[in-house]
Amino acid sequence: MASNNRFGLAAGIVVAALLSIPFRAGATLVQPVSFDDKVSNAEAIVLGRCTATRTAWDPERRWILTYATFAVDESIKGAPVREITVVTPGGTLDGVHQSSVGITPFEKGDQRVVFVKNTRVGPTVAYFDQGTYSVRKDGREPVITPIAAESVRIDSQRGMAVPVEEPRTLRQFVSDVRSAERRIEAVKMQMIERQRHQQQAQAPARSVARRYWFLIALAGIGAALATWQILRK
Repeated sequence: MASNNRFGLAAGIVVAALLSIPFRAGATLVQPVSFDDKVSNAEAIVLGRCTATRTAWDPERRWILTYATFAVDESIKGAPVREITVVTPGGTLDGVHQSSVGITPFEKGDQRVVFVKNTRVGPTVAYFDQGTYSVRKDGREPVITPIAAESVRIDSQRGMAVPVEEPRTLRQFVSDVRSAERRIEAVKMQMIERQRHQQQAQAPARSVARRYWFLIALAGIGAALATWQILRK
């Protein structure tokens, strides 16, 4: 009974915290993904225009998938490509419509920046609505703007809504991607250096063990014999 009371109290606190967060009705709460994580986990980042879309059933004919083809203007990350097709869940086919919260459908003519992640059914949008940006012209330079999604991004540690990223020029966006890549590479190098130091610290002990393995083995045998003698008594 005490356990149930504690669970009820905890649930009440969580509900009260969520009710105190202002967001529109029907919105879905999602965990925000940092820009560095998106850059790190994307196989490719492309800027392009949607030239065609098509829908198809998945191999089990349970879910509708939409395939959107983009003519690529710039490969911001990954090998340069002229065209890419990404697949997302949802769409209309055979009189059936399926949709998924947090997934913004692409339409022919849309200009987008897309963070691409490979899956078993083909390339898709990494983190869905957090991994795609709209592109609009502001004067001569394109401006990259996060997609206005139905989901609300919640910081689970602080229990508060996280604002979406600010619009930025394409030049600034590419610069931010490069800065993120440098930070990611620096973290990787720090991990490699830490592992190298750990291996160096362990090396003397391993060297001593290899050099005196015979004596160590004899000591182990002697200890085992001494234990056996004691147990016999």
